[in-house]
Amino acid sequence: MMDTQAGIEWIIDMLRKDQSPGGSWGYPFETGISTDAYMIILLRTLEINDEDLIKGLTKRILSRQEKNGAWKLFYDEGDGNLTATVEAYYALLYSGYYQKEDTRLRSAKNFILANGGLEESGMYTKIMLALTGQYKWPPFSPLPIEVVLLPMNFPINFYSFSSFGRANLAPIMILADNKFVMKTDRSPDLSPLYLQRNEIGQWTRSNEYQSLHSFIEEGVKNLLGLPEQLHQLAIERGKKYMLDRIEPDGTFLSYFSSTFLMIFALLSLGYKKTDPVITKAVAGIQSMKCEIDGLPHMQYTTANFWNTALIGFALQNAGVSPKDPVVVKANRYILERQHHKFGDWVVHNPNTMPGGWGFSDVNTILPDVDDTTAALRSIARMVPNELPAWERGITWALSMQNDDGGWPAFEKDANSKLLQFLPIEKAEFLLADPSCADLTGRTLEFFGQYTNLPKGHTAIKRGEHWLLKNQEKDGSWYGRWGICYLYGTWAALTGLLAAGVAKDHSSIQKAADWVRAIQNKDGGWGESCHSDRRKTYVPLKASTLTHTAWALDSLITASDKPSPEIRKGITYLLSSLEKDDWTTDYPKGQGMAGGFYIHYHSYRYIFPLLALSHYKKKFGS
Repeated sequence: MMDTQAGIEWIIDMLRKDQSPGGSWGYPFETGISTDAYMIILLRTLEINDEDLIKGLTKRILSRQEKNGAWKLFYDEGDGNLTATVEAYYALLYSGYYQKEDTRLRSAKNFILANGGLEESGMYTKIMLALTGQYKWPPFSPLPIEVVLLPMNFPINFYSFSSFGRANLAPIMILADNKFVMKTDRSPDLSPLYLQRNEIGQWTRSNEYQSLHSFIEEGVKNLLGLPEQLHQLAIERGKKYMLDRIEPDGTFLSYFSSTFLMIFALLSLGYKKTDPVITKAVAGIQSMKCEIDGLPHMQYTTANFWNTALIGFALQNAGVSPKDPVVVKANRYILERQHHKFGDWVVHNPNTMPGGWGFSDVNTILPDVDDTTAALRSIARMVPNELPAWERGITWALSMQNDDGGWPAFEKDANSKLLQFLPIEKAEFLLADPSCADLTGRTLEFFGQYTNLPKGHTAIKRGEHWLLKNQEKDGSWYGRWGICYLYGTWAALTGLLAAGVAKDHSSIQKAADWVRAIQNKDGGWGESCHSDRRKTYVPLKASTLTHTAWALDSLITASDKPSPEIRKGITYLLSSLEKDDWTTDYPKGQGMAGGFYIHYHSYRYIFPLLALSHYKKKFGS
């Protein structure tokens, strides 16, 4: 087994080797097989015969199939995931390379029928099925398109939703309004996957949803103007919303789903398949392709910026000089991508200039708080050489604090409690952008450790208060963007300590006790993706490098000496750095509980490097 310094050097060597010539790290942002399936469906529907890509994607999809015919979102999900299995089955059939009689497709069909048929698949899958002619559009849209015209003072309006929610809702509302269908001669017939034909098209699930939908429709009726003119104005505004937010690579805000939906929304409005906006959008999502184990994967977005900001900081924290070429190139890449344009964040935060950073490689108008503080950590040792960039970034991050004292990801105060009553599946994840422990903790950690902001600064005290108020009874915190309680607890605990909270504070002690109590016998830690959906900690029953690093970093920060738990954790980490099994592939990030999980290929290096570096600095080797 390596010692601490050897482990640090091993990770640094791996990161040096993997840096791109442009200074970034292009480690994959892996999200299962959904985007691979959608890409096949998109190419076949648009009759773009990129056969090498389609064949490669079918091979990747089949390589992920379970023995029972299903596909899973994560290793311990259970028998399988119905929605993912529907998407995979449809894509494999539509590819033309596999027939219904294929043993693997028969097994998938049996799983789908045994678990409720197409009717039980997710809402977003039903939208994709509807626009490609496999499912009936509901009699009414999940939301009327006129929502885009509702004034800002209406209890629910278009800017009540998060930027991610708007990016997906704008094209969905246009498509549902037009009841758009696009089939081809190659379209398969999925009707054998229905169990209850009379329920097709019924997407709303409760009286509460229906009543709020009626409330919004009542608001729409009160808009001044003739209904037909208002309707046309709403369509135009929805179209303009999409077109105004196309990034230089042709994608709609760098997201696969919103770009996919935008393509079909524009087609429903009369655009030709050969229109430059359409062809550039297709090329944009094609450009997000990466390779994993020799097979293509369509990334939901690229994580280059996020990877690079975290790695640039982690390397310097481990002792790599800011003048080392690996850091210089990384920081140059970071500085080139600071935002200078106003994005939608300005609607709720109108008195601040741009200065944040965004997640993906091509991102000019969708900054977020986490990427901004990650970027600032990496360039911190360059100050005062980059003082304007530094000051703009700090000002922007400070200005994004919510009224409740916490920090969101993209939008200030975009967390109306009414959103949960809309007829939108997983609305709390798609449409809201609340304060969360991981963002608030990491932001406090940045301000407390890397700036001259006094510990008694109003913003720091308000953030501290939010975290203390939102701690779970067991001592943990829920992390919105990672898996899950270990992530939130690591961010909150390190943030509170950086903000000046004493180590003997009851909340810190309670959090550290919780982390110690869930350590595995092998010295590591591991948490299941089930945690986010159940809103309670669920052990993975296996240790992972990333979860272990988060837990260790929490305990190291909260301890004055290396406890037995810390020593065991370090031993696990050092003996597992080169591990390659299902635990290293297990998702550590979440986008939507129960539906969207992320395996960051960079995390196995970043967070162990941080934990080992902090251990060495504090306790020696």
